[in-house]
Amino acid sequence: MKSTNQSINHHSRQRGAVLIISLLLLVVITTLAISGMNTASTELAMARNDQNYEYAFQAAETGLENALAQGRFDTLVETDLGQNFINTNDEVTTKVRFENSTLVPDRAFSLGVGSGVAAYHFLASAEAKSRRAPGSDTDRDSSALHTQAFYVVGPESSAF
Repeated sequence: MKSTNQSINHHSRQRGAVLIISLLLLVVITTLAISGMNTASTELAMARNDQNYEYAFQAAETGLENALAQGRFDTLVETDLGQNFINTNDEVTTKVRFENSTLVPDRAFSLGVGSGVAAYHFLASAEAKSRRAPGSDTDRDSSALHTQAFYVVGPESSAF
C-alpha cells in the first residue's frame, strides 16, 4: 500500500511542473510577438520617412529642371520662379541667380579669348518641401535643397 501513495504523489508534482513550463513558454512567445510587432512598426515608420524624403528630393529635381527649361536668366536681378505645387503634399520654390561672367577659354570654343564672347555663370536653387499633412507640421515632413551651377555663352557686352 505504501507504493501506491508514492505513485500518486509523484504524478501530482509532474502535473504542476507541466503547467509552470507551459505558462513560461506562453510568456516567452508573447514577448517575442510583441517585440516583432514593435520592430515592424518602427520599420514601417522608417520606410514612410524615407519615401517622404524621396518625394522632396524628386520635387527639388523637378524645380531645377523647370528652371533650366524656362531659360529665364537675367544678369541684373535674381529670377524668382515662384512656388510651384507638384501635388497636394509637395511644393518647390526655385530661384536663378547670376554669379559672374568670364571670358570663354581658348580651347572651349573656336572663337577663343578676346572674340567678344563670354560665359555667364548662374546658380539655380530649388527648395522642396514634402508634407504628410499639408497645413500642419509633423515629424514626418521632409525637405530638400538642390543647387545647379551652369553657364550660358553669349555676347560679352550685353546683359543676357
